[in-house]
Amino acid sequence: MNQGGGTPPSAPQATTRPPLTGAPIRPEDLDTPTAAERRAAAAPTPAAAGSLGVTVASLGDPARSGFWMETPLVSAPTRGSVLYRANGRRLNVDLIPIGGPATGGSRLSLSAMRMLDAPLTALPQVEVFAN
Repeated sequence: MNQGGGTPPSAPQATTRPPLTGAPIRPEDLDTPTAAERRAAAAPTPAAAGSLGVTVASLGDPARSGFWMETPLVSAPTRGSVLYRANGRRLNVDLIPIGGPATGGSRLSLSAMRMLDAPLTALPQVEVFAN
């Protein structure tokens, strides 16, 4: 309450941000590989050179399309595969090196996470193989 000659309380500030319009962005809106790219990713895995190790995978940049994993388990870009042991699904991916110890985490593409049926908001463990 304003008693006496003081200044009245200020009015609430109006927002200058435009209102949100349209439908919210869904994972399938950003999951854009072609049917041929999906078939290639799901094709039987070529003879693997062996397991590179197990890593915890977080969701990588969802705006970056394709089937890839950024991981400290490789030192040069190569083809490989990831196995999600929780459901037995295996997927061919491009393995992209990132800095950090081999025990560090990895980032998996949105398309790969979805085809593996791994939860997008969790940190699934996957086994990584080089081809």
